[in-house]
Amino acid sequence: MAGSTAKTVHDIFQSMEYGPAATSSTATAQAWLDHHSRSLGLFIDGKFVCPADRPSRSLADAKGGNLCSTVCAEEDDVSQCASSAVVGHRAWGDLSCHQRAKVLLRSAAALGQHGACVSELCELCEASCAASSLVRLLQYYGSWAQLRDALVPDWKPLGVVAVVTSDDCSLYSLMLKVIPALAMGNSVIVVPGRSSAPPTLLLAQLFTGAGLPAGALNVLTGSDMSLCARVARNANVGYVTYSGNKQDGVLLCKSTAGMGVPVSVSPNIGARCPFIVFESADIDSAVDSVMEAAFKKRREVHWVLCVQESVLDSVVARLGLRMAGMKCVALHSDGDRGLVDAAVRDAQQQGATLVQSCAAPPSGAQYPPTVLCGAAPSSPFVVNPSPGPLLPLMTFRSNTEAVALGNHSPHGQAASIWTEDLTLALETAKSLSVGLVWVNSHSVSDPCLPVSGHKDSGTCTDGGQEGLYQFLLPSSSSSPLPRSSPVSMDYAKFGTAASPAAIIPDDTNPASAPKVHLQFVGGKPCKSVSGCSVAVRPPGGATVLAYCPDGGRKDVRNAVEAAVKVQPGWMKKSPSARAQSLYSLAKGLEAKRRDLAASISVQTGLSMDEADEEVELSIARLSDWAAYCDKVQGGSPPVPQSGSALSLPAALGVVGVVLPDESPLLSMVTLLGAAVGNGNAVVMVPSEKYPLPALALIPVLQSSDLPAGLVNIITGSRDQLTAALATHSVIKAIWYWGSAEGCQYLQYTCTSPLKTLRLSRQKEDGVKDWARCHPSLLEEVWRNAVQWKSVWIPTA
Repeated sequence: MAGSTAKTVHDIFQSMEYGPAATSSTATAQAWLDHHSRSLGLFIDGKFVCPADRPSRSLADAKGGNLCSTVCAEEDDVSQCASSAVVGHRAWGDLSCHQRAKVLLRSAAALGQHGACVSELCELCEASCAASSLVRLLQYYGSWAQLRDALVPDWKPLGVVAVVTSDDCSLYSLMLKVIPALAMGNSVIVVPGRSSAPPTLLLAQLFTGAGLPAGALNVLTGSDMSLCARVARNANVGYVTYSGNKQDGVLLCKSTAGMGVPVSVSPNIGARCPFIVFESADIDSAVDSVMEAAFKKRREVHWVLCVQESVLDSVVARLGLRMAGMKCVALHSDGDRGLVDAAVRDAQQQGATLVQSCAAPPSGAQYPPTVLCGAAPSSPFVVNPSPGPLLPLMTFRSNTEAVALGNHSPHGQAASIWTEDLTLALETAKSLSVGLVWVNSHSVSDPCLPVSGHKDSGTCTDGGQEGLYQFLLPSSSSSPLPRSSPVSMDYAKFGTAASPAAIIPDDTNPASAPKVHLQFVGGKPCKSVSGCSVAVRPPGGATVLAYCPDGGRKDVRNAVEAAVKVQPGWMKKSPSARAQSLYSLAKGLEAKRRDLAASISVQTGLSMDEADEEVELSIARLSDWAAYCDKVQGGSPPVPQSGSALSLPAALGVVGVVLPDESPLLSMVTLLGAAVGNGNAVVMVPSEKYPLPALALIPVLQSSDLPAGLVNIITGSRDQLTAALATHSVIKAIWYWGSAEGCQYLQYTCTSPLKTLRLSRQKEDGVKDWARCHPSLLEEVWRNAVQWKSVWIPTA
């Protein structure tokens, strides 16, 4: 029409201006905030509560304006919330599996109906999460709620579960813990971070409206991580699980040490993840994806681009073309700009070249997308990435070198592999020590995939059936840690006191003198590095039965070195080969049956018949673990998108085991068989009170076909050896039976790097009677010895 000022489609595409935004969903989210006067209270007992005289915490929107405020809960609110959660757990637990599933599916329908409001509120709070992802979570775990008693009949809910997140954690990561906890019949107290608090409160309201009993889901908001410690301190809370950044996770673990509550962490913010491009990849697709992952999406992880040397020039040229004309990325603050400038200067000083979309402005909280070509694995800007839009680029020549680069990180969260060679992709995925691997894709997630935090990226498994077990307890077991108050202790001095009875045995003693035993390190008996021994006496007796080595930190170091050498090869053996080795070990026990029974009888005071029965049970237990070896092998979860996925069990690595006093031989082979059967190596500390049965097992281990160094036995002071295990950076997990002080020390210390802990108080453990272990208890021990990895392989 003549004189018309309307722009044509061609004009719009030329200027790339945004069209008018839809306002209906925005109005809905704003109306919900206005309904609460933009001051959101706590959600307790199925309704919003706004206590008087409470401080508040303001939340700004993306433009810096005041969006709303949240109440900061105090001790009285925590007590009220925990009491409500106990009542809610009874009401929620009294429902049948079918009834709980119906509530979760109705919640999914309600979320679908109000999805636009939820999505818009997430955008306003900068906690982006698609409503469709949350609907998928509810539908998936609603089905598990329906099947709980059929598929896990010997397990029960924990009770009250606290789910904690840091300020920078996504809403999806939060709900990935909340919804499965509800599906298994627990009540949940949520302590969300700053950005996810408003959407979490909205979801709690929607779920309650869909039929969730009052008190089954409560939300407490606060100003810092101290609220989380107050929640964990409440005696009604049975388990605490955390998602977010590493710093807040460490703070939570240390502040809850000694309270008697298990804590698991998933530090999924700020991890360093490799993006590996092989020469056989579709280079254009790989470059497009790395641009999207590194510069266009909200970055919860730091990507490191690894490119095969033969295609380096092609990748760099395509990166330059894709980046041309890209605008500067807004940083959070001027302080972040200073960190980015320092990282770029450091990279240039080390010889790195820059590929930038445009020139960097002289100042301000903005910086252009930048690729740092020629980075080295040890470069500070690779080891400690800055918060800005920087992408380090490293090169490799072979598949082995690519795996080494990918594993050269304390984190083990995820990796992206790009190649058209499926064999190469699967081989690389299996070799990378990460919980999730994407092949020719990135940042794809689904709740059906079990993902464990490898290395320093977590101590629990989220997603899939395997992720449900963190919210369950064997029906025949009670909580392994009784609730208590932390004791005042000097962590630096724990385990440093020398054994008062340590001596240096005289080798010239006559043959009638007590026997001097040796420890077992690297496949052979040897003396302790200290050269000292400890006298072993019978119960209530003064006679010296034998002398055992008084092991220490250097002995643990030697044992771990031996274990590290042999564990990768043992892990690569087929499950059937590991099973045959355990069957062989069981036959060795049968051959030495008389000697083992005698050592148990002399040490513990049991009759020979009772000691022989323990040996018989030990033989049967090893046979059980041998049968387990090739039975738990993961599978192919049905993913809703086009493609295939694999879930694979993987070994933890080197496991430290501090054994209980009860049933010294049976408890030892129970834990040894579970760890070794899953491909782990072990450093075992026998009972300080009854060490002889473990030492009597050494000849059996020597004659077995287990690789030298796979099983190591060190005797001595429990506290001293526990401290040595806790501070060793290579040990991934510690299973501990001991004192309250030892449990508190491990919870406080095993945070950097993170270690998976299985803690039990001596004589208060849920597995008191090792001779009558219920199958679900054995399954729990087995699951403690494995971590999970998922591989996503998309198709066109």
